[in-house]
Amino acid sequence: MELLLHSIKLDWPVLLPILVCSILVVAVVINRFSFYRRNKRDVVLFIPKLQKELVINNLQGAQNLAVQCGGVIGEVTEEAVRIFSEQRSGFSRSFDIAAALATRKLESHLTILGTIGGVAPFLGLFGTVVRILYTFQDLAVQGNQSAAVAMGIGSALIATAFGLGVAIVAVIFYNSFQSVVKRYEDDFQLIKLLFLSFVDSEDETTITSPTSNAI
Repeated sequence: MELLLHSIKLDWPVLLPILVCSILVVAVVINRFSFYRRNKRDVVLFIPKLQKELVINNLQGAQNLAVQCGGVIGEVTEEAVRIFSEQRSGFSRSFDIAAALATRKLESHLTILGTIGGVAPFLGLFGTVVRILYTFQDLAVQGNQSAAVAMGIGSALIATAFGLGVAIVAVIFYNSFQSVVKRYEDDFQLIKLLFLSFVDSEDETTITSPTSNAI
């Protein structure tokens, strides 16, 4: 504890950027965790219900189901129903745009975690180098004092440890949140494939109908 207080007292200018990074990490983690929790939906139960409405061509029912679902999944499904009812021929491209916009919401602020995960160790290393330089300077002025050297080196390593700790936490949550975003993207693809299956079936019906009439 004495070493930590000594490091904070002497090296606060180089520790301050790491402290700011740690605050940003906590803020982003709380923000993203809250956002993902609010938007969490059970797609395994939602998809079959949506499919039932599409089978009977009840687009209003599908729209109501999307509204009841809510969250990002509900928003994307609402847009899918709108596109399906207005421009089925270009459904795939239009849906991809809607899904990409939703993905941007999911990925918001994650670059902060990725950046801090890469920068924080270097900030800690910078603090360590600065403290060691000051330690050598004091050693040159005061002479060989083992206790002072040990205290200086120990204080220097605290900056590295602090930077590594912040970076590790940032990288862990960055990878975790990226996996959450990937699951949402997979859910969007399931919704897309569901709607495309009905678009393709209608196209096949349109193509085969003139042939059957000619026969």
